[in-house]
Amino acid sequence: MIKRIFSPIRSLFENRTNSTNTNSEKWQFAVENSKIGVWDWDAKMNQVFYSAESKNIIGYNDHEIENNAEEWNKRVHPEDRANYNNDFQRHLSGELEVYKNEHRVLCKDGSYRWISDSGKIVSKDKAGKPLRIIGTHIDITQRKQNEMLLNENFNIITSQNKRLYNFTHIVSHNLRTHIGNFKNVLEFHEASNTQEEKDEMFNYLKTISSALTTTITNLNDVISVNSEYNDINNNISINAVVRETLGNLSIDIAKKRAIINTDIPSNLYLKGNSAYLESIFHNLISNAVKYVNPNNTPVVNIKGIQTEEGFEISISDNGIGIDLKKYKEQIFGMYNTFHESNREDSEGVGLYLTKIQVEDLGGKITIDSELNEGTTFKLFFPKEKAFLLNKKKESFSKSSILIK
Repeated sequence: MIKRIFSPIRSLFENRTNSTNTNSEKWQFAVENSKIGVWDWDAKMNQVFYSAESKNIIGYNDHEIENNAEEWNKRVHPEDRANYNNDFQRHLSGELEVYKNEHRVLCKDGSYRWISDSGKIVSKDKAGKPLRIIGTHIDITQRKQNEMLLNENFNIITSQNKRLYNFTHIVSHNLRTHIGNFKNVLEFHEASNTQEEKDEMFNYLKTISSALTTTITNLNDVISVNSEYNDINNNISINAVVRETLGNLSIDIAKKRAIINTDIPSNLYLKGNSAYLESIFHNLISNAVKYVNPNNTPVVNIKGIQTEEGFEISISDNGIGIDLKKYKEQIFGMYNTFHESNREDSEGVGLYLTKIQVEDLGGKITIDSELNEGTTFKLFFPKEKAFLLNKKKESFSKSSILIK
């Protein structure tokens, strides 16, 4: 702990009553009424002085704090002491021309106030060692509170902008799938030769319409004024989201003749934004179906397992894979594509968006992939986010979808 020893500034404090120096009186009056505290360290006399204003800032009367450096040092907030001492020592050593530090000080009522503490060496001995430093204490609590309020507002605005950004890309990805499904089914309907085929296509249209309505409802929740507060407390069935996603992608799955295997606890739930979770599964499963290896029957495995920290959900495929040696550092970047197929429908925003949404839900995402072998994405959610809704024996929803 640095010991600062202060002596009275006599012209200001010892001779207040009998002072005949008009300029000193004016200076004294200005200091007192500006509520600026003054401190004075006299190393030669080994004394310390804090003005009454310094003591009043933290709620003490003049006689309640002794002329001892420890009286101030011990009240500095523990989190601020290291910087407080370091800055003062740097001034003593000559590294800083002026000492200046902002720190919290414990007040008489148990609260903390922010103090701007400044000082400067005014005399040294022949060896260059400081003999005297004079400085000031200024209460900056209100300024600090305003700064914290501004930071909070900035964080709220940043969060809202992120939500808006997510919203626009969810619209781009999810609604585009529904529109594409409508287009494909209508083409199949026109090409149908029998009434049975036309009826089948019509039933598909009803399914797509229902899925589109659900998506629009969820997107409306994202931009709802109250959704930011209510949606974070929603318990979302991961199984239900996976089933709905597979239904929305049924046309694409049928085209690729893909096999989809699911193995997820039936009572596994996630606390968070349902639209984000749907978008995550939509992007990862649609990519698994989209980037298939032409030499293999497409197989996608979706599995959820419990770990000590929470739950891990993996989505793996036997598709064309990604060269991680080449692209690992860019994998979740914006507008980046990594496959070798040069598909025109790839915009390079899906994985970027997915990572943002996973992190917003309190989780993290990793990837393992080999070129021409396949890709596995793993989602990790802590136990306070992902959990089994009841204490009954774990039951798993295992299913396999084969569409020819």
